[in-house]
Amino acid sequence: RVAPPARAPTTSPAVMVLQDDPTEKFAFVVEWFDPHSGLTRRYQFLFWPLSREVEMYDLKNKRAFLKKTQVPGLASADLFIGATVAVYSRQLKVVEFGDEFTESRFSISRQKTFAVVSDTSSDSLGKVINALTKSGFAIASLKMSEGKGVGVSLVSDGAVDKLLNLLPELETHFGSGCVTVADDPATATAMELTFEHLPATAKLDGTTTLCLIKPSAMEHLGLVLDEITGNGFTVSGAKTFTLDRASALEFYEVYRGVAPEFTMMVDELTSGAFVAVEVSGDGGDGGDPNGPHGTVGKFREIVGPVDPEMARALRPQSMRAKFGFDKVRNAVHCTDLAEDGALETHYFFKILAQEA
Repeated sequence: RVAPPARAPTTSPAVMVLQDDPTEKFAFVVEWFDPHSGLTRRYQFLFWPLSREVEMYDLKNKRAFLKKTQVPGLASADLFIGATVAVYSRQLKVVEFGDEFTESRFSISRQKTFAVVSDTSSDSLGKVINALTKSGFAIASLKMSEGKGVGVSLVSDGAVDKLLNLLPELETHFGSGCVTVADDPATATAMELTFEHLPATAKLDGTTTLCLIKPSAMEHLGLVLDEITGNGFTVSGAKTFTLDRASALEFYEVYRGVAPEFTMMVDELTSGAFVAVEVSGDGGDGGDPNGPHGTVGKFREIVGPVDPEMARALRPQSMRAKFGFDKVRNAVHCTDLAEDGALETHYFFKILAQEA
């Protein structure tokens, strides 16, 4: 039996934490869009890294919003300016440092930079992403835009210089011009803003299927993307999303009353950022993508059974066998029925992408 992959450590080595000081905390300002009122609310966000506890204070109304409570999945590495973190299904965007102490610890150690993987290197996208994560970069977000390549926001200690130093090695492996990187923090910010205003690429022609690389599998993002292209499919669209509970419930509605893990599935999808991928092609055998054994069905085969334990027994080379943990944290969601391929890709790349 193939053992499930080990999870990468979530504590950032770049942010020094006094392991014997339970009182040490970091302060940020976060924003949350309240869908009921249509208002963006601001909170002071306090985080104790040793105990992974969070406390929130409503800045406008000057009152406590969340008493000190543990958020097990949250780590110092998740907190940087521009990050989105999930606390009880609320998507909170980190917009400012809350005090000088936090700024001194995080401003350099959690620096952001930006890279663009060229269109000509799209078949190597997974390998490039994997090379970046193995070099110590966290993938904050990515978006594929037609004719522009794939923009990737990266976080690491001294990220700008670190990526510039890595560039020659990337070009050696993937070709000259495979990746364009920022020369300085100002350029990184400008590149990211440019990509934010570009439309996300998607074919949306009724022949594609959807793959969601779930929050719990984001550490394997590059490897999963490489599995897709390595099995004869094409990544024709890719974008990072974070979902509120209402959107996750809407997307998973078909599983309500059918899957016993329905509530946990929603919890997982709202627990952090994930990447939606529009998958095109026939798996390399020239079949009809709209036929009974078309793109949706063939891609579902390489994803494997819902239960990773069953996948490891029956289809040990499938994605869920390689990257899944249990029936909820099973690495990826894929479209089940051929007629739903267009609906699911449209939901993410037309409806949600326009709202983002």
